[in-house]
Amino acid sequence: MREIVTLQLGHRANYLATHFWNAQESYFDYGVSEEPSTIDHDVHFRAGRGSKGEDTFTPRTLIYDLKGGFGGLRKWGGLYDQGDADTHSQSLWDGSVVKQQDTPISQSAYQKALDEGLDEPPKLSPQTVRYWSDFTRVFYHPRSIVQINDYELGSTIVPFAKWDSGEELFGKLDKDHDLLDRDIRPWAEECDQMQAIQIFASADDAWGGFASNYVESLRDEYGKTPLWFWGLENQAVRGQRATQLMGTVNTAHSLQAISTIASMYIPLTVPSYTPPYIGLGGNSQWYVSGLMSMAVESITLPSRQKAGSVPRGLLADLEVALNANGNQRIAELQCSVVDPSTQHLKTKEASQADNDSRLANSNMQNLVSEDEVEKANSRLDMSFSIGEPSQTALSLRQWERTNHVFSKIESIRGVAWTTRELNHEDEANSGKRRRLASLPAVKRYYNPRPYPLLDSFPPILIGPGPSNTAAAVHGSLSATSQMSKRTKGLQNIVSRMVNVVEREALSNALGEIAEAYEDGWDSGSDEDSD
Repeated sequence: MREIVTLQLGHRANYLATHFWNAQESYFDYGVSEEPSTIDHDVHFRAGRGSKGEDTFTPRTLIYDLKGGFGGLRKWGGLYDQGDADTHSQSLWDGSVVKQQDTPISQSAYQKALDEGLDEPPKLSPQTVRYWSDFTRVFYHPRSIVQINDYELGSTIVPFAKWDSGEELFGKLDKDHDLLDRDIRPWAEECDQMQAIQIFASADDAWGGFASNYVESLRDEYGKTPLWFWGLENQAVRGQRATQLMGTVNTAHSLQAISTIASMYIPLTVPSYTPPYIGLGGNSQWYVSGLMSMAVESITLPSRQKAGSVPRGLLADLEVALNANGNQRIAELQCSVVDPSTQHLKTKEASQADNDSRLANSNMQNLVSEDEVEKANSRLDMSFSIGEPSQTALSLRQWERTNHVFSKIESIRGVAWTTRELNHEDEANSGKRRRLASLPAVKRYYNPRPYPLLDSFPPILIGPGPSNTAAAVHGSLSATSQMSKRTKGLQNIVSRMVNVVEREALSNALGEIAEAYEDGWDSGSDEDSD
């Protein structure tokens, strides 16, 4: 088996991960007449025994949240019996006991309906989704639940907001409990052959500092294991300017500290532009995390595909394809929802290839077809990175002239494809021609299973469509020169906002990251400035 262990750090990360786990649960085949699944469930789920001796399958995940962040979720759930834990602790004391307990948060009506086995639970809405646990469809193992009592969710008195606070919290907890031994090691030792560790965390608040120390400890302990970090950033934040600047500085710290240790670092934020077929419900966390999860779950789908059914790509394989130059560990996530009734992927044609000086030589032009050029430079409908252009013709043309794609992987699901597209030998030959023509490497994966639109998923797809239960998705991860501009923007803010003690070191580190996305590439943006 090629297992993946997941870490969920913080409330916003748990929203995203809940959608992810709901999708994984929907892939289980319970009916005899259903076609065999192309998904290897053992990658993300572990087998166990419940309190009544029944077989259980629970996610291989650790869920960290602050006090009050778990909502109506109970640590022991409905699969495992808490036993006599309370009775045993009371037997150690002969005197009277006075128990003081906060009023428990009630389950949502949706959760109650699932527990009762109702076929049609009540519809969810931004008003009824108070916590990420309100729309979860899976049972978690008790040791997955890790509540941090040092801070309270939403507290304005002692907010968990500064990056340094996260670092300090991790240091304190690790000193008291040795977090890797207590939390990570039991999951890792259950794996036959651990494929990777993936981490979902917000990067623009204190969880970024917590995550950076966690990732550093993981790298020390699991030196050769791929570590994929998905860093959530709140581009649409509103509030005082000081709060916004603190979030930006937190992001700079996270980017610098984590991207140099993790195998891949993928920033995630609300797209600055969404196509007409997407509605985000006033940037509800339930809606936004659902859209992000659709993209994240689709691009990582190759890592949990069964060997031999469709082409499989482990996270290590995706990493090799993306980090072709060895120092480009930050990738941009893009996504489009595709019309499954056609075989044509709806991408935006970029004009960059037409003006690419690398194809000026006629011999190089003969090496690759126009389709292959478009394959590298096509843009999807939504980008989850900050700093994307507005959707005007002028801004897109300017972006295309100055942005360069170094490498790209794509995952297409739920659409028809040709035998030629599935031919690995043809793809290998195409890759050789592209390298000779100095074009970026592109790797594509396919899966016939569309993304499931469950009753726990927000109604973000609007307008008429062929199906309201599934969506065909085209996702991509790419290393582009846009990351240089983004990092330099953070460097500029850091040089003005960070204290003198750490300003120079952080600014220089960001500058080194930016250089990795410039080396050997000249946009030619100054060609006309005579």
